[in-house]
Parts: sequence; structure tokens; C-alpha cells
Amino acid sequence: MRTAVYIDGFNLYYRALKGTPFKWLNIHTLCESVLPKSLKIHEVNYYTARVSGRINPNSPRDQHLYLKALSSLANVKIHFGSFQTQNKWMFLNQPVNLRPGGQGALSPNPKYACVVKTEEKGSDVNLGVHMVRDAFMGKFDHIAVITNDTDLAEPLRIVTQEAKLPVTLICPTNRAAATLSNHATHVRHLTGYLSANQFIPRLVLPDGSVVIKPSDW
Repeated sequence: MRTAVYIDGFNLYYRALKGTPFKWLNIHTLCESVLPKSLKIHEVNYYTARVSGRINPNSPRDQHLYLKALSSLANVKIHFGSFQTQNKWMFLNQPVNLRPGGQGALSPNPKYACVVKTEEKGSDVNLGVHMVRDAFMGKFDHIAVITNDTDLAEPLRIVTQEAKLPVTLICPTNRAAATLSNHATHVRHLTGYLSANQFIPRLVLPDGSVVIKPSDW
């Protein structure tokens, strides 16, 4: 069966990769390992956004190297959303907790604070729209999705119930959200597959350039 894979990059990172030594992940071999051998993967769509260095100055560089590594995979397409950063007033938990330093008294005790809020926009919307579009266009016989984001429940329902296409939900955690699994034809998990599907530390790209795994990964 002709299969397309749609990967929610940030959900995969925060649910399965952050804090692990498995971030140098080959997403194509990962999908081949998780899915049945009878499925032929024609396309892997990876949805992400360019990160900032506000918290970790190395993050943009590390992400850039990883995206270059992904570019060495012939059937992987990278789709970008964007990050929006703005100052926003938000209500504070009472009593106020301070970090570092733990709980502390402020005078006068504030109820609101202006915070720097960063939100990723577009990735999950693009994933859902592209998945539904491809299903109704008949580009593939089967769809696989790596996510545990419940915002994608409705696109999954449309693909399975209205486009009548089988969907395999590949959950990055041990327990899939019920609103997603209820609309999936099959459910699989990434547990046990990450360590065996890593890029080699030093990659030579088709143009002859070299990409080396970040030292802090």
C-alpha cells in the first residue's frame, strides 16, 4: 500500500526526544521500523518551525544541523510554520511562586505579570490540511501520523470516516490520546524504536557537504 507519513515535529520532540540521547533521529528508517513491511512509504512530511535561541543559544544551530541531516533523505519533505513572540499579560497563581528561589512574598502581591510568550503557529494546521487534501486527492492508499496532539482529532476523523482511508496513529508516548485513537484504524507506539534509528554522527550530503551531530545531543 502506498503510504504517506505526517510528522508533528514539535510533538515528537517534546513527547519522545527532549532530554534523551536520541534527537539525531532518522525519521525515514524510524517509520519503516514501526510500520508493517507490507506498507511502501512514498513520502514523509515533517512539520516544524525555526526555533529561537532565547532560552538555549545553541538551539537554532542544532536545529539547522538536524534539518540539513533530514535533507539527505530523498523522500522527506520539510514544512515550516513559524514562532510568534509577544509580551502578554497573564494571571499569576496565588500565592506567587518564584523561580529560582521558591515561594516568596512580593509587596504589593501581584495578580498579573507581563511575560514573554512564544507560540508556534501553523505546523499542526498545515499537517491537518495537507493530510485531508492528500486523502481526498487519492494520492496514497494509507496514511500514518506521528503525534499525540488532540487538535488533530478532527482531521483524523475526516480521513477515516469521510475519505475512507486507513490511518495508523504512531504515538510518541506510551498512551495515545483517546480522541485520536478513537479515529485511527491502527495505533502504534515509538517506545523501543528510537535508539535503533539514529543517523550516523557524520553525514555526507548529496552536494558533498558534511553535517556532524551536535556535540550537546
